[in-house]
Amino acid sequence: MIYYISKMIAAEFDEAVQQVKEALKKEGFGVLSEIDIQEKLNEKLDVDFRPYKILGACHPPSAYKSLQQEDKIGTMLPCNVILQQVGEHQIEVAAVDPAASMMSVENAHLADIAGDIKKRLERVIASL
Repeated sequence: MIYYISKMIAAEFDEAVQQVKEALKKEGFGVLSEIDIQEKLNEKLDVDFRPYKILGACHPPSAYKSLQQEDKIGTMLPCNVILQQVGEHQIEVAAVDPAASMMSVENAHLADIAGDIKKRLERVIASL
């Protein structure tokens, strides 16, 4: 099962991060967290790793609806969006497929919310 939505884009890494943040904002998402994996792996393990960031994206109205339906759903929030450099000026952007991740939670109301978020994330990725 494919658990993500992805696209390759031609851009500088930092430029791609800004593009993704802007695209998320247009779809009503905020970025709650930003983890620089390259930096953390170097800091913690003294290893070199390609540019790789995880953006923790949240669509507040959907998060609120989800939390009203399932009080433990916060274990699956926020929606992660990654950027990784795979070549010179080649950046892969991938977002979690919330419909796939919510399959383990047996709640029809969450399936509807996850479907809406999936469509929003698909539009974000397609717009890049």
